[in-house]
Order: sequence, then C-alpha cells, then structure tokens
Amino acid sequence: MDARRYRMVVTSGLDYVSTGAQVDARLRGWLREPPKNYDVEAFAEGRNEIARGVTLDHDSATGTAGAYGRWRLRETAPDGTWQTTLLIRQTESRPTRVQLDVEHLPDDPDTLPTVAKTPRLAGSLLDVLRARDGLADVTRMPQVVEAPDLDSVIDELCDEERRLPVVMATAPNGADFDTWLERTLDPLVRPLAGLAILYALAPGVDHHFNRAMEYHRVFGGGIRTFLPGVDPAWAADGQRHRVMSHRVITENPARVRRLLAQLPRNLAARAPLPPELDAVPVLRARTNEHPTGSELERLRDENHALFEILEEAGREQRVRADEIRDLKNELQRARSDEITLIAEYDEQYRELHEARAQLVTVQKRLLALGAAEAAYAPDDSGPAAPESFAEILERIEEMPRVHFTGARKITLELDDQAYGSSWVRMAWDALLALRDYADACAGGPVFRDFKQWCEDAPDGKHSVSPRKVVRDESKTVKSNTAWRRERTFPLPEHVEPSGRLFMGAHVRIGGGNTVAPRLHYHDAACAEHGLFIGYIGPHLTNTLT
Repeated sequence: MDARRYRMVVTSGLDYVSTGAQVDARLRGWLREPPKNYDVEAFAEGRNEIARGVTLDHDSATGTAGAYGRWRLRETAPDGTWQTTLLIRQTESRPTRVQLDVEHLPDDPDTLPTVAKTPRLAGSLLDVLRARDGLADVTRMPQVVEAPDLDSVIDELCDEERRLPVVMATAPNGADFDTWLERTLDPLVRPLAGLAILYALAPGVDHHFNRAMEYHRVFGGGIRTFLPGVDPAWAADGQRHRVMSHRVITENPARVRRLLAQLPRNLAARAPLPPELDAVPVLRARTNEHPTGSELERLRDENHALFEILEEAGREQRVRADEIRDLKNELQRARSDEITLIAEYDEQYRELHEARAQLVTVQKRLLALGAAEAAYAPDDSGPAAPESFAEILERIEEMPRVHFTGARKITLELDDQAYGSSWVRMAWDALLALRDYADACAGGPVFRDFKQWCEDAPDGKHSVSPRKVVRDESKTVKSNTAWRRERTFPLPEHVEPSGRLFMGAHVRIGGGNTVAPRLHYHDAACAEHGLFIGYIGPHLTNTLT
C-alpha cells in the first residue's frame, strides 16, 4: 500500500530560537490565508478552538536532553479528522530538526485514510529555514547544477547521512533550458517539496556527470531518482535508482507527476525518524476553560476530553497497525532483494577477476611474441589471492609498510558471512593498492593521499575505484561521541603518544551501503611510519544503521 501520510524531515540552517519564530509565523500565515481563514487570534488568547471543529494545540519543553516546540492542527471532516503536526527539535551538539506531518485519521476503522497532498506550508517553510539534509540543500524548486557544482553534488549523492532521495533531471536535447525548467520540470516536481532534493543539470553538465557516474547516468530529458546511499563504483547499484525517459515524461506528464512523488512519499513516511524526534513525548491536548462554570460542567468537559483522547488514540492505532503490517512486508522483500543483489555482485566480481587473469595471460603471450605495443598490466603471477579474511590478516604481515592494529576477532567474523567471498577479494584489492601507495610514499610525498593515488595510479600499480575511498567521516559522525569512539583505533606510541587515534578515512568494501564492510586506516606513509589499518569489519554506526 502506498504511504498516505505526508512527512517532511529536514535540518534547519537557523538556530533553534530563529527556527521557532519562523515556523510560528509561517504557520499562522498559512492558517489565516484562504481557503482556511481561521481565527488565529483565538489561539493567542488562550483558546485552542480556532474555528468550528478545528483545534490548534501547542506544547514545548526545555531540559538537559534539549528543547522542542510542537504545534498540532486538527480539522474535523465528514469522514474523519485531518491532522497536521509541526515539530522543531534541538539536542546538544546537533542542529535543529524540523518535522511536518499531514495525515487523515478516518472515523470508520474499515476505511483507508485519504492520501494527504503536499501542503503549501511545506514550501513556505523551505523558503525561510535554509533547510538541509546531510550535505545537501532542500529547496522548494530544483537547483541548477553548473560545472563547478558537480563534485559537491556527487559527494551529496554518496553522503551516508542523506535521508532524502535526490531527483536529478536533464533537459531534452535542443530544448531551451529556461523554458523547459518553467513549463516542464517545475510542475512535475512541485509535489516533492520537502520530500526530495531537487536538481536540474545545466546544458553540457550532464556529459561530465555521466562520465563520473558511469553506472548511474541520466541524460536526454530523463529524470532519475537516487535513493540514499549511492555507490558509484558498483554497477549493480545503478539498478536501485529509477529512471524516467523523456518519451515517458512527454506522453503522460500527469502520470509521471504522480509516479515521481510516489517513491519519495513512501520513503519519507516509512523511514525511521531520527532518534531525537522519535523521543519527543506524546502531545496532551488542552481543553477550553470555563472560568464561570460549575463543578459538574468541569467534570463533563474533562469526561468529553477523555473520550476525544480515546477516540483519537483508536484512530491513530488503526493507522499505525496498517503501517506496521506494510513495513514488515516491505522489510521482508528488501531483505530478499538485498541478498539477491549481493549474490549477483559476488558473481560479477568473480567473473571480473577471471577475465582479468585471462587478459594477463593473453598479454604475456603477446609480449613473448615480441608485441612491444601490447599494454602492460600488473603481474599477477605471484601467490594466489587470499580466500578468507583469516588469510588476509596473515598476508598483511608480508607488507612491510602496511600494519594492522585492529581487533582480529571482528575481522575474522566476516568469514562467517554467507556472501563474504567477494568481500575477501575486494578487501585484498584494497590492501594491494594501500601497499603500493605506501611503498611509493617511501621515497617522498608524491601524492596528496590514497584517494588521489587511486585517481592517478602509475601504470603497473594497484588501485581501487576512487569512489570507494572516503577521506573522512561526516561532521555528524565526528561530533557524536559514541560514534567517534567506535572509529578510534590503536596506534603505536611512536606514531600517536596516546596510543589511540580517530580514523575517519576508510574504504568501502563491496557493494551496498550499511551491509558491506569498511576498512578504516590512518595514513602516516608520508611521515615514514607507514600505513595503519585500525579496522576491517562491519559498517560502524551512523544515521543509516
């Protein structure tokens, strides 16, 4: 079942107080404007009924765990209640979060909720909050990507902190770009305000984008929706990110508009909330006071309020039960799909190694025949590649400038994974590249770091895809004490006097994101200490795990 609730979760670029002021002002303006025309002044006077059958409640709290402010609008309709909830939340060392929910709560337990449309309030908030999701700006309308922006946009696609999908559009060949933006793209993505990060590649930039993202291309008037956790170096990952061709878009724009919104809505409504939002207590609605009423009237009011709370709880419980059932079904399908993809990737990686071995054999025969023009390839005629992580740990000892300082037990547990064979091969490829890089640095600093080495490795030397090399963790991870501690690993005292050091640099081992392992390292090669691997094991904790 498609998600029927609208949900926006973004990070505000303003401080908590400024965010609260902007949210309150935009909410009041939205309620005053047609078609609502509600009496917002009544709320300011202490009454929560701002129109017949319409209530607005607000609560807030400040404490050691942070602060929050919340507004809830409930509008009675013939078939149930429309509920709009707006929450701002701040916790220590984290920016202010903003959450906007709109949902229908039907009176009849056998009736499906009506699908909530994207409220105008969402776009109004995005206009003033400098909203972000991970590294990316979240805007009401598409941002145009010029050539200088391309590297940053690709980093946003690969950002492990990103929760929202990225909708990337290209103009049809020969079309006037500004006209296409205004008449075609803007109407298509208008329902995505607050649900996705919106980009349009400027003319000519799509060619550069497609060269950098060879497995995730988009061109010729097409639109691609990138899910969180893009892995540019994994061919199979490209299958996760839906593409709509120019032909499909022009044939039925109204249908495309609905389809484009469907996936972001599902992701937004069913993704787990950030912990700080999920921890906010349930709102307790206030009732209108009757200062001149009798004790009996007061008791009747309280009794009526309790019945309302019970009815509301019943409606919400039925909606949540349906969502939980659907989530369980989706989780089961996702697990099955993930295992299938990893198995396919394992097979593709094995075939790649076999093809490479055949290529080396052919090249050697050509060289033996005197074909001097044949391309030189690394000599893989040495010892066979390891077949387990246990063997990898033994073989690292043969690399004089690469040192493993991590927990062997964690690494050895990877051998128990059913789909770990490709992980072994990829980890070994990464280690060979690290070895060659460390050896090259022994003669003096030639390369900036390991990532640059992989971008421009000399002929005959090992490297891995630069997209699998991450220079450092995100600010979110580094500022979280527990997550930073997870990534702090042992080092010899002659390298680090404290004996431990945070290692943000890492290599993605295998396809996928939170499932595939990581190799964390500290680069001291240019300081003549060598290269230290502090961790080879499962993906460590972050916002996605």
